[in-house]
Amino acid sequence: MKRQFLIQSLAAVALAACALPTFAQGSAANWPDKPIKWIVPFPPGGAMDAIARTLGEVAGRKLGQPFVIENKPGAGGNIGADAVAKSPADGYTLMITSIGMATNGALYNKLSYDPVKDFAPVSLLAVVPNILVAGPKQADVKTVKDLIAKAKQNPDKLTYASAGNGTSIHLAGASFTSLTGVKMLHVPYRGSGPAITDMLGGQVDFMFDSITSARPHIEAGKLRAIAITTKTRSPSLPDVPTVAEAGVPGYEVSPWFATFMPAGTPAPIVEKLGKTLNEAMNDPDVKKRFSAIGAEPIGSTPQALAAHLKTETERWTKLIKESNIKVD
Repeated sequence: MKRQFLIQSLAAVALAACALPTFAQGSAANWPDKPIKWIVPFPPGGAMDAIARTLGEVAGRKLGQPFVIENKPGAGGNIGADAVAKSPADGYTLMITSIGMATNGALYNKLSYDPVKDFAPVSLLAVVPNILVAGPKQADVKTVKDLIAKAKQNPDKLTYASAGNGTSIHLAGASFTSLTGVKMLHVPYRGSGPAITDMLGGQVDFMFDSITSARPHIEAGKLRAIAITTKTRSPSLPDVPTVAEAGVPGYEVSPWFATFMPAGTPAPIVEKLGKTLNEAMNDPDVKKRFSAIGAEPIGSTPQALAAHLKTETERWTKLIKESNIKVD
């Protein structure tokens, strides 16, 4: 009797296991049948928020269900990431994130989530370049070579602002000083806005700011664009050279945005969402709205995003440790 019961039990388990893929495929085929929550781990108004809202609007029309944007700012994106990591893996929660997904593990002593194990990569979305700008106090610095020469003549005298310790803006500056060997003082602020205000007022000399917030001041003639941090020039400011072509070979900082879902989300749902988002990025209205904030759509497969995250994590962890960058 015991042997027969054991055989029946094992058969039931096997039958249930065989049914799982069918259930997942079925749920993916019906997905989505209710609104999808898209968590933005930073405040409204920035490039990340704009990208999510723009893509969510178009992708929602394609999928027949709205994307509901929920801002969960704080701790460099960690509060929002933690919320997504702990959400049900049912395909109705996703997160837009940035380079912080690759850097926060090295910047913070302890995270409440694992950037790799707790998430399912979906797709890269866009790159929003940083741009090296000079304030009115540095009228004689017009090129990267001018800046390097002046910094070497005045070690630890020139200052560069950032939107905070460990941000892509800070890392762009740290990468610059590491590759050029110049010594400049980093001045962290709580956000890009206060940093730009002080640079316009002459309190700080330079900044590797997001093109989104810097471009209006450049176009108004209040800040001078020196170089773009990405590998290629930005279509938004095509006359501005890259840092690499302006005199620092090998320099590249490409602040990226991507989307992830909780680990365990059925692969067919992940793939369907990724395909939809990639299609949305080819929408003419999306391209127009991205261009307005200096964003360049890229898109990818889940596998390509996973590989990109691995490469970026290794690269930035090395720089953060070498530069002794810490988050307060």
